[in-house]
Amino acid sequence: MNEEVKQWYYKIYTKGKSILIFTFIVLLTIIGFKLAYFYLPFLIAFTISLIIEPIIKKLMKKFKISRKFSSIIVLIFTLGIIIGFLSWIIITLISESSNLLSNFNVYYEKISSGIGKWLNNTNIESFKVPSEIIDLIRKSAFSMLEKVSIYFQNIFTQIVSSVKAIPVISINIFITFLSLYFICTDKIYMIDELEHHLPEKWMRKLSKHIRELVKSLGGYLKAQVFLIIISFFISLIGLYILHFLKFNVGFPLIAAILIAFVDALPIFGSGTVMIPWGIISGLNGELTLGLSIIALWIIMSLVRQFIEPKIVSGNIGIHPIFTIISMYTGFRFIGIMGMFVGPIVLIIIKNIFSKFIDRGIVKAIFDMK
Repeated sequence: MNEEVKQWYYKIYTKGKSILIFTFIVLLTIIGFKLAYFYLPFLIAFTISLIIEPIIKKLMKKFKISRKFSSIIVLIFTLGIIIGFLSWIIITLISESSNLLSNFNVYYEKISSGIGKWLNNTNIESFKVPSEIIDLIRKSAFSMLEKVSIYFQNIFTQIVSSVKAIPVISINIFITFLSLYFICTDKIYMIDELEHHLPEKWMRKLSKHIRELVKSLGGYLKAQVFLIIISFFISLIGLYILHFLKFNVGFPLIAAILIAFVDALPIFGSGTVMIPWGIISGLNGELTLGLSIIALWIIMSLVRQFIEPKIVSGNIGIHPIFTIISMYTGFRFIGIMGMFVGPIVLIIIKNIFSKFIDRGIVKAIFDMK
């Protein structure tokens, strides 16, 4: 009997320890993301360093030069490209946002009148719907349009007012570039210091998790970023061509950023924006513009379908329903960006708790057998 009690206490202790470890890792993950946001310049610098690391190594090997000299050469070219592209993006984005804000009421009236015409032309009475329901549908449509317009108006206002934050942005950019320099030139020293200060057992576990994360999350992110950049540039070039051909495309950069952002969201795609845009343009009498938008979307889809299998090594192994849940959770916590961050957090959690997930999380913690 005493032996049975000891075994029971031992099982309780083991399960309690598992719950505490699980809770600790969850809290650590949450704190880690909070710190990552707080130290964002260093995180960006680390991410860029991972991207340019193969180029640095290639230069070192080919020209037999030191890591420091190779890093400086690569950094000069990298920073030149980044600064030039960011400058163009910021100037154009502020310019387009200012123009959009000044004409916002005109666009709102056009969309509002378009919805009104559609509702009037649609023979809703043939469905024998009560007039109260019809009035409610009309009020809901205009109410939703007003909320969406206010939301986007606030976004564009923040973009224009971000000019005031240029000193703060400049400091963050300077810190990012400075950190990038030291990370690239002194990478080996930093790794040695980390190994010196952390226990050997920790380093083994940390190295294992980092390798697994780089393999699953790193590969996924690199592939997605590459696909998003391709989608962005194809849409940007296509929209600028339509803009120069005097079609009604007044804000090509903003539209390209929106298309790229939606394309970045799992399950969604560029068609979520471009197909409705093309259909609405056609219904408003701009049939050539509508067909051009649809044609541009088809080109983007074909390019993506051709390139994606070559750069995406495998599936992340997460069912779409869990991806949607993670997107919605992220949205509820931190807004629109959470829809992109949510699936990334899900991949990290899946990697960290792979053993629990394989056995069944609740079963692994509470199963007393």
